[in-house]
Amino acid sequence: MTVKTVKNSSCMLCVWDCGIKAHVENGELVKVEGLDEHPVSKGYICPRGETLPAYVYSDSRLLHPYRRKNGGLEKITWDQAFDICAENLTKVKEKYGSKALAIFCGSVGVENIEVAAFAQRFKSAFDTPNLLSVENICYRMRILARQMTFGRYLGEDYRKAECIVLWGHNPDGSRKMLADLIREKMANEKIELIIIDPKRIPLAEKGMHLQIRPGTDAALALAMLHVIINEDRYDKEFVEEYSVGFPELKDHVQKYTPEWAAGITGVPAEDIKIVARIFAQSNASCILQGINTLDQHQNGFQNSRLLSLLQIVTGNIDKPGTWVSIPFIRMSDLRLPTEKKPIGADEYPIFHSVWGRVSPYGIATLFPKAVLEEDPYPLKASIVTAANPLVTYPDSTLYRQAFEALDFRVSIDPFINETAELSDVLLPACTFLEKDSLGYVYGVVDCEPYAMLRKKVIEPIGESRPDWWIWSELAKRMGLGEYFPWSTEEEIFDHLLEPSGFRDELKEELGIFFGEKQYYRYKKREFSTPSKKIEIYSDTLAEHGYDPLPGYVEPAQSPISTPELFKEYPLILISGARQVEYAHSQQRNIPALRALNPEPLAEMHPATAERYGLIDGEMVNISTQKGTVKMRLKANEAMMTGVVSVPHGWGRANVNLITNVETREPITGYPDFKAILCRIESASSF
Repeated sequence: MTVKTVKNSSCMLCVWDCGIKAHVENGELVKVEGLDEHPVSKGYICPRGETLPAYVYSDSRLLHPYRRKNGGLEKITWDQAFDICAENLTKVKEKYGSKALAIFCGSVGVENIEVAAFAQRFKSAFDTPNLLSVENICYRMRILARQMTFGRYLGEDYRKAECIVLWGHNPDGSRKMLADLIREKMANEKIELIIIDPKRIPLAEKGMHLQIRPGTDAALALAMLHVIINEDRYDKEFVEEYSVGFPELKDHVQKYTPEWAAGITGVPAEDIKIVARIFAQSNASCILQGINTLDQHQNGFQNSRLLSLLQIVTGNIDKPGTWVSIPFIRMSDLRLPTEKKPIGADEYPIFHSVWGRVSPYGIATLFPKAVLEEDPYPLKASIVTAANPLVTYPDSTLYRQAFEALDFRVSIDPFINETAELSDVLLPACTFLEKDSLGYVYGVVDCEPYAMLRKKVIEPIGESRPDWWIWSELAKRMGLGEYFPWSTEEEIFDHLLEPSGFRDELKEELGIFFGEKQYYRYKKREFSTPSKKIEIYSDTLAEHGYDPLPGYVEPAQSPISTPELFKEYPLILISGARQVEYAHSQQRNIPALRALNPEPLAEMHPATAERYGLIDGEMVNISTQKGTVKMRLKANEAMMTGVVSVPHGWGRANVNLITNVETREPITGYPDFKAILCRIESASSF
């Protein structure tokens, strides 16, 4: 007899955490649909979510513990795996000290509170400070920039906005639910839409598009501030009462005219003026920044600060449809206290600590240096969880050399990826569908104070186990069991949610709204900055030797900053273009998704292709100073001339073989993925 059930849960394949309805027959997942009753995603589901059954039962699932032996993989028991890990990690600790262990936690880990929390707890129990997280290349920069400006993180209340600016953000490729919502708003309301992007994205047909040279966003933002302030379009009452540093900003932007910015960005001065006026005169303007597009080059932190300043001077703070304060669920902190600093804490002190708020993350872009040069001290072992740094970090060749040089490597993952293939021990984690976990992201990324317990849909496949169990059992085997007293998922979540006041409510079928967006909070409470006001001018940045007001910095490689290099590499490369079928380096093992998007494509304008004698659809070699990678060319009139855009995350045709780890953003250590000089030649000539 067939037993059919339908279980409501949420998807963890990316940060958006959409609601899903999982159909199970005789214990096997057979179909996944969008969950109409989910109050945020409202039935939306992307191709990744629709193919979850193929994801769970993929041939590349890691179903048993393995160790590397004689150049191959040997299946072992969990006891054997933990014994091998404990023995080797103890050897490293005794010989080099506890700081010699680095723990990598990737995107799926950060978005899964259980994975991130247990990785951090094990880190401190082992007594290493070196948690090297995706937070050093993704999203945390904007959080830190807003915290330093407002004292807290503000989210984008775009659902009520009258003017939406998509700044380096193509939601059709990364967040289709948002793209659909914007189209619906424009069909039913009078709103302004502004797109700032080197590519004419699909939504550009609905609004005003500024096609900008990659890496010059700061110049555009400064010119917009120049127009808004000099034309007296700023909110005088708001900036005078609730901010510090506006007089300094007013003087600062005088030299950044629209005409100056036009020569830098390629955007006509008149268009800059028009966009600045539209943004300033709207009753509710909201900038939606691309996930990483403005962060991953050397002016990234100040880019995020500049977007904050545009919201501030126009009074678009804490009112409906702007950037607003959002509550957070109070949860127990599983981290253990430590006085040790991770690698990069001294070189990038603001990333490490601001106003007593200490980050648990090291600077992941310094990992190869610590391994290969033992600077500032040797790293000799790694545990990689929910991550694939050999594909997702810059200069993959260097990262491979660093991982190969380690004494011992462990991978915790549901799949065998490129990093796991290099590991000494592979531990099979189950997917989110095979365990209970806490889905809580909306307050940060979608400005909705909503949380949901992600329900187990099926039992773990093979010998795979939940991440919390793997970390706990490894700790016990190493004599650290006192720090991991929980024996069930229910115990863990009861502990995590105890301070929240919502422990029982969160066990409801569809989760809960745990609070309300806090409009006009500044009228009731001071900002949590040293001045107790919004800090347009940052004394903290000045004290650390950084610019207290954002200026313009030309990309490290460009026609202007490196003209001789530009002669050899005359095109600008953008890497990391997002695609709805994949999240970072994931899901390329799913046949249905590969059928939709079978290979990475290098997009360029037809005129650019013709200039270099290239033909649409042919294989080309893309070269930078770091090396060469081969991809198929796609001629696309939407691209800015002279620019090449490629996706990331492909193990084959990995763009990070030609990116570099040496160019880093000076405040946070982020790598430069978004403005690199390259050349393209037909592969047939080689």
